Amino acid sequence: MSAPVKRSLAFAGLLTAAVLTAPPSFAQTGAPAPAHQTRTERRAEMVEQRIAALHSALKITPAEDPAWQAVAQTMRDNAAALDKLAAETAEQSRKGLTALDDMQTYARYAQAHADGAKALVASFTALYDMMPDEQKKLADRVFQSNRRRQGTVPG
Repeated sequence: MSAPVKRSLAFAGLLTAAVLTAPPSFAQTGAPAPAHQTRTERRAEMVEQRIAALHSALKITPAEDPAWQAVAQTMRDNAAALDKLAAETAEQSRKGLTALDDMQTYARYAQAHADGAKALVASFTALYDMMPDEQKKLADRVFQSNRRRQGTVPG
């Protein structure tokens, strides 16, 4: 596997984590969510905060913005897919889940995560490939720092 492909896969995993796990560095604003917000609205707000934080941290230029918008839309789409799955699961849970239902639900979540990661690889690769070397190094540091905060990389 080539180095660019390995790098893209690593970034996809990190972007997936950014979208799906809400790390504090990208998710918390210090303000409590309004009580009238639904879970979906809160999640959408958190995704928008992460998108803005990554946009800033990666120093996205106006020339890169169209490619960045594809990454951001992928993040939104992934979050929406998980929200839809969560709503379906909640409805099933109200009706009662068997052990088999529970395992099938787990498989659907795993597949949604995998599909989201693949989509992020595609959109982020286009952005990363157009970045100058210094900005790529910055992106590498941003994601490495995020992995360390999440405890997925030693150091």
